[in-house]
Amino acid sequence: MNKPATPNSFRTGPDEQGMFGMFGGRFVAETLMPLILDLEKHWTFAKTDPAFKAEVEHLNKHYTGRPSPLYFAERLTQHLGGAKIYFKRDELNHTGSHKINNCLGQILLAKRMGKTRIIAETGAGQHGVASATVAARFGLPCVVYMGATDVQRQAPNVFRMKLLGAEVVPVTSGHGTLKDAMNEALRDWVTNVDDTYYMIGTAAGPHPYPEIVRELQSVIGREAREQMLEAEGRLPDLLVAAVGGGSNAIGLFHPFLDDTDVKIVGVEAGGKGLDGDEHCASLTAGSPGVLHGNRTYLLQTSDGQIMEGHSISAGLDYPGIGPEHSWLKESNRVEYVPIMDSEALEAFQLLTRLEGIIPALEPAHALAEVIKRAPKMGKDQIIVMNLCGRGDKDIFTVGKILGMEL
Repeated sequence: MNKPATPNSFRTGPDEQGMFGMFGGRFVAETLMPLILDLEKHWTFAKTDPAFKAEVEHLNKHYTGRPSPLYFAERLTQHLGGAKIYFKRDELNHTGSHKINNCLGQILLAKRMGKTRIIAETGAGQHGVASATVAARFGLPCVVYMGATDVQRQAPNVFRMKLLGAEVVPVTSGHGTLKDAMNEALRDWVTNVDDTYYMIGTAAGPHPYPEIVRELQSVIGREAREQMLEAEGRLPDLLVAAVGGGSNAIGLFHPFLDDTDVKIVGVEAGGKGLDGDEHCASLTAGSPGVLHGNRTYLLQTSDGQIMEGHSISAGLDYPGIGPEHSWLKESNRVEYVPIMDSEALEAFQLLTRLEGIIPALEPAHALAEVIKRAPKMGKDQIIVMNLCGRGDKDIFTVGKILGMEL
């Protein structure tokens, strides 16, 4: 998918054990290990198979609508008075986010493996919608696990999944959010090992999932490179993307990691502030541990119990992070910063008014960081931000906060 990385580059990982330095791996039950190894075998073949690549590219073009545009946000740039701001507009993809990039590749992998049932977890509902969409496209049954809290705050996406023929299973354990949905999906997978393919939506989980998701999402960064060179004749000075589990961010970042003149910033959910526990900034305020089959930065207590966390955004409401992001933090290649709920909400409204684009609350976090940084940069400098999802799904959440009756 991506060009081979040179030795000692930031793009070489993971190793054969699925490790990015000290992060990653596959910490799973013995019953799951044969499935993981079988998945790795099929992925190792598929990623170098021209027929697989051609099928993914055909679907990306004719079904998803790629390449997504690189859009110069002229009014926002003028308003902030600093660097030129470009959006990589993956919210214009079929289904409304970047998630379809990953799901199309994974369902082709599932079919190659002879699997006849798809399961998935979802937080904001966008991965659930994308999973249900590709399952409908290829005629496979789909079960989506979704935290009960998220079922309530993402009602439009729940309805879309059901229209697409998926069974949506509300998960009431814990806080009823993404972590809990992923726990239930893993339990299902262990129970139904023969016919079921688990379509993980983010760049986390046991190896080879972080690599699979990264490679399929890296179409974002590859396109952005080409489009930026065409638009400006050079690469950007700064890349910015929101980070929950980390799939949209690693998709944008990975093709640029060896371009050391390009600064890269990932934006976490600061929630209601880092001094309490109502946030999901695992890289800023967490510590290394093991969750969902991989070693990574987590929000956890001193005795290793996973904390629940909080974000206004269902898609960032996860107490961990993809292991490659943990490695990039430790390597000092990518800077990770928190943005508060209130800042994301302001950014959401500003973009809507200035550019006529309603963003999802996830990229609204990235936008809030752009709003901070752009005025401090020169007018000859360039920012590219991944606008990874559209905000239709969040209008009820935002309306409620703003006191508007919908």
